[in-house]
Amino acid sequence: MRSLFLILFSSILLTLPLQAETPASDLISSQKQYEEWPQWRGPRGDGTWQGPAIKTSWPETGLKKLWEREIGGGYGGISVSHRKLYLMDRPVTSPEEQEKAQGIHGHRADRQDIERVLCFDALTGKQLWSHSYPAVYDKLDYGNGPRCAPTVVNNRVYTLGTMGDVFCLDAKTGDIIWKKQLVTDFGGKVPQWGYAAAPYLIGDLVILMPGGTEQGTAIVALDSNTGKERWRSLQDEAGYATPLLIHHNQQDQLIVWSPNQIHSVDPRTGAHFWSVPYKVTYGVAIASPIEKEGIILVAGYWEGSKAIQLGEKPEQAELLWEDRRALRGLMSQPLYRDGYAYLLDKQFGLTCFEYATGKKIWDDDNQMTPGNSRNPQASLVWLNNSSRALILNSEGALILAELTPAGYKELARARLIGETWAHPAYAETRVYARSNTKLVAGELPIEESIADSP
Repeated sequence: MRSLFLILFSSILLTLPLQAETPASDLISSQKQYEEWPQWRGPRGDGTWQGPAIKTSWPETGLKKLWEREIGGGYGGISVSHRKLYLMDRPVTSPEEQEKAQGIHGHRADRQDIERVLCFDALTGKQLWSHSYPAVYDKLDYGNGPRCAPTVVNNRVYTLGTMGDVFCLDAKTGDIIWKKQLVTDFGGKVPQWGYAAAPYLIGDLVILMPGGTEQGTAIVALDSNTGKERWRSLQDEAGYATPLLIHHNQQDQLIVWSPNQIHSVDPRTGAHFWSVPYKVTYGVAIASPIEKEGIILVAGYWEGSKAIQLGEKPEQAELLWEDRRALRGLMSQPLYRDGYAYLLDKQFGLTCFEYATGKKIWDDDNQMTPGNSRNPQASLVWLNNSSRALILNSEGALILAELTPAGYKELARARLIGETWAHPAYAETRVYARSNTKLVAGELPIEESIADSP
C-alpha cells in the first residue's frame, strides 16, 4: 500500500509545472516593501520588476548617489538578495592600469590572471567578502572580466567565470560549497568571447552549457546542493544566452539558443523535444529568448529575428516568421506586452512590432541609445504592470520611458555611470550599476523618501 502511494505521489509531482528557482521568500522579506534582484534579468528572470512609483520629474543634478566603489572589469550584471549585492570582476595590475580601464573597451588594460566574486552591503556599499580564483584569459577577445551575473537562491551564490569555472558559494561568507569546471569536467569548449550564460536554477537543478564536440556537452544539469551531475543532453557549441524555462500545454520545456540551433529539452531529464536551425555569424547567440502566446522569439544581429510557433505536443515546433532587415537585435533582451514586442535594432534603435506577425510598427530613430554605436546596447526592464520601462543605455544614462504601440515617450533621463554594457539591478528603492571601473548605488526618484523605506 505504501509503495502504491509513493508511485501515485511521484506521478502527481511529474505533472506539476516547474519554476525557475526564484521563491518569493528568498526575494522579499516581510520587512521589504519592494522586490530585490537576485539573478539575471530580475526576480522572474524576464526583465520585470515590481518597484515603487517613480516620478517623471528628475533633479537636474541627476540621481542622488548613495555610494560608489572602485571595482575591476567585467560585463556581468549585478544581483541583490537580502540587502547584499553580488557581482564578478577581474582586477587590474596597478592604479595606472585602472585609468586605462574606463569605457566599454576596458579590456585594453593590463589585468591580473584572477577572477573575483564580490559581496557588498547593498545599503552602505561596505565590502563583506571576496572570493578569488585563477583565471587565465590569454588572448580572449574583450578580456576585461567575467560576463555572468551571479544567481542567488536560498543563501547560496552560483557563479560562472569566463573560462568555465563554476562555483556554489555560501552567500553570507563566500565559502566554497562546491565547484566545477565546464572544460575539464564536462568536455566543454570556451566560446570566442568566453562563457556568458548565467547559471540557471530550476528546482534543485543548475543548468549550464559547456558546449563541446561530444554528445551530451551542449547542456548539463547539476544538483544545486552537491554539484553532482544529474543529466546531460545534445551536442552543440556554447552560446551566450541564458536559457529559458517555459510551460506550454501542460509541459515544461527548457529553451536553449546555441550558435547553430534553437533547442528544446525536458528540464527534468534532458530528453530532446525539438530543434530549429539558426546558424549565426561568429556564434553571437546573445540575447535571452522570450516566450509569449506560445511563440518563442530569438533576436540575432546579422541574421535577425526568428519566431517559433509551439504545437500541441512538446515535440511540435515550426518557424512562424523571420525578419533579417528591421528586427536585428544583439545583446539587449526584447520586452513583450499586450501583443507587441520591443527590441533594440542595431540600425534603427528601439523598435516596436507585432509579436505574432513580426510586422514593424515604429522605431525611435536611436533616441534611446547612441545612434553611432556599432554595437548598440541597453537593458530594458518593465516597471510594475505598466507601459513604463527603466532603461540603462551603453552611455550609462538611466531612462524612464513609456513604451506603447503609439510610440516611444521619454519621461526622464539622468547619467548614472560611465560607459557600460553590464545590466544593472533594481532593489527596493535603489538602482545599482557597474562599469569596468566603478560600482554605483543610486536613489530612484520615487513618490516617497528613501528614508521612509524599512
